[in-house]
Amino acid sequence: MTTHGYSDAFAPIYDQLWGGWAIQLAPRIRQFLESLPNASQRRSLLDVCCGTGQLARHFLDNGYRVIGLDASAAMLRQAALNIQPYLDAGTARLVQGDAACFTLDERVNIVVSTYDSLNHLPDLAALRSCFQSAWDILADDGVLLFDLNTHHGMEGWRSTAIEDSPELMLISRGQFDEANGYASLHVTGFKLTPSGLYERFEETAHNTLFDLEQVRKLLVDDGWRHVYLAATSDLTQPAANPERERRIFFIASKPGVS
Repeated sequence: MTTHGYSDAFAPIYDQLWGGWAIQLAPRIRQFLESLPNASQRRSLLDVCCGTGQLARHFLDNGYRVIGLDASAAMLRQAALNIQPYLDAGTARLVQGDAACFTLDERVNIVVSTYDSLNHLPDLAALRSCFQSAWDILADDGVLLFDLNTHHGMEGWRSTAIEDSPELMLISRGQFDEANGYASLHVTGFKLTPSGLYERFEETAHNTLFDLEQVRKLLVDDGWRHVYLAATSDLTQPAANPERERRIFFIASKPGVS
């Protein structure tokens, strides 16, 4: 769940309630990347839509150089709190930027985007622009890895959830507009402040439904190699039926010099 409009009130709540996904997933991604040929040469990573930096923190803890990119200044401020020692040491950077079109002043070996962040791009043109941006900043033989929510996954957005505690009241209302190919999650919250008063906030995240085969074909047509779709449970091989997964990972590599 990633959007441009996250507020300073919501960023720490996101970190607390949704950061666990990245904490759980990061070791699995790292172990997969380190199983690939020439893994020792890939130690620099760009985390696109890095959110509050939980995935970045895992890679930093394991000796990688990491750049986190996110459109939300509030999320980047929260990420800075989570990875401050690495920012001070110069092994981490945080950059505000658009996932659909970004650039860096250095090259990296790995580009990662997780937690259906790229579903927030509005259409295939924006997604393709993201892939081109990743291509431009990846070194030869670099790896691109990202996940997307599937149709099956978006069906699960049709729900309402309430969290109620003395410190936080949170109402999450999700919907899936199958006819128009998008899902949305609207969050309304009341957060207890140090003054004893409650601060209200509202956030909305949107997901675009992408045709998985069209996305795969975009990657292949644009020159990416070793492209396949993998289940979250096993990144090492193609999923038998990607559409049956709630979330699917795309894995591709940029060709090296022949």
